Amino acid sequence: MSTVQGFDFSVDLLRAVLWQYNDAARLRTILERKAAWYATNQTAFWSAWITDVFDLQTANDFGLSVWAQILNVPLVANTPATGGRPVFGFGDFNQNFDNGNFGQDTDGTVTLNTEQKRLVLRLRYYQLTSTGAVPEINRVMAEVFGHLGRVHVLDGHDMTMFYVFDFAPPSDVLFVLENYDILPRPSGVQLSVLVQPGDSFGFAPYYLNFDQSNFRGA
Repeated sequence: MSTVQGFDFSVDLLRAVLWQYNDAARLRTILERKAAWYATNQTAFWSAWITDVFDLQTANDFGLSVWAQILNVPLVANTPATGGRPVFGFGDFNQNFDNGNFGQDTDGTVTLNTEQKRLVLRLRYYQLTSTGAVPEINRVMAEVFGHLGRVHVLDGHDMTMFYVFDFAPPSDVLFVLENYDILPRPSGVQLSVLVQPGDSFGFAPYYLNFDQSNFRGA
């Protein structure tokens, strides 16, 4: 594991005071207050740079916005209008129990929460840096999704690839997978995602049945 070079970000403003001003109480008070401001707003910021910005696993919203610019990926997802599809609700505005509704008249956007931003940016980073080899992708999936369950990749040997989720992804993760094309894969390879929360009956690596399909998938 690589190490990050340590830096001393502290600023000693009182060091700039000339000896003849040592007894200038008002000047020293101003500089001491300025030094306290620097300690809070500069030294603390740069000391926390690795955690809050550099490391995608711990970055805060500011750090994630920096990474979004670097990786050129939006942190909002477009949601299409409901259109002519019937919308369940009550009254003139089809309101549900929280005074919202289950549809929308116009296209809109959804801002990702912090964990969704981290997931999008980590997958985007691996998408840009991965070679697309199955063993490498499986290691990445273990790192990203290991706390939720097992995710592995199957090579179809015909320019296709299958991501198999052995668990049902939470709604926030599923939203990311449905709205962002950021799962790593080799260029030109068709990608499918299979959600398989339980054992499936079938034969061979893809649980095929007699008509070459399987009993689970998404």
